Amino acid sequence: MSDEKIIDIQHLSFQYDREVVLNDINLSVPKGSFVGIVGPNGSGKSTLLKLVLGLLKPDEGEITLFGQKQSKFREWEKIGFVSQKANSFNTGFPASVFEVVASGLTGKIGLFRFLRPGHQAEIIQAVEQVGMKDFLHRKIGELSGGQQQRVFIARAIVSRPEILILDEPTVGVDAKNVQSFFRILKALKEELGITLLMVSHDIDALLSQADHVVYLNNCVQFYGGTEEYKRVRSELFRTADQHVF
Repeated sequence: MSDEKIIDIQHLSFQYDREVVLNDINLSVPKGSFVGIVGPNGSGKSTLLKLVLGLLKPDEGEITLFGQKQSKFREWEKIGFVSQKANSFNTGFPASVFEVVASGLTGKIGLFRFLRPGHQAEIIQAVEQVGMKDFLHRKIGELSGGQQQRVFIARAIVSRPEILILDEPTVGVDAKNVQSFFRILKALKEELGITLLMVSHDIDALLSQADHVVYLNNCVQFYGGTEEYKRVRSELFRTADQHVF
């Protein structure tokens, strides 16, 4: 893991309709790290990801990506995104695993362009890396929730991003497959050098694989290593409501 800050957030604040959601957020994500974001419901976790992705604009503060101010950043292909399955893709659409993953190359090759042999090899490699090669020509709607999310990860990494951002991707995934899902993410980090930033409510699975944890409750109340978080976890729980993750 490098000391290079691949994401740097300084004094970030954001509000919806005058309600403060995030207040004075200071956070940096080192290159090659796996950073998990946890916190109670309504604490601003998903909002923070949307701000990093440029989907929302901060009221105050600044976000730097790859050493460049976000307002001037244009290389968005360097950042992959996996959201909650139900919000990101219509699984009733009659597309195969291969076709879903191929759609992740649109930004790289352009809309309505034909795939070249090299692109097909990239798709197959991405599917292999998430353990779904045997399902390459299966319809996406025929897969389980956990299998579908593996495909969506393949779709996000097929263009070889340097950062993968995930917003509660294990929602709807059964407990047996959650650990497997996290192990795949850890393997991708180690094999491809991808930096991972992930919001998750599966805290125990997250702690087993992440390097660092952010505890967010409208402001950053903790940011440190997973072992340190385990030691202070109970104290953080006492300061939040009953919906803490």
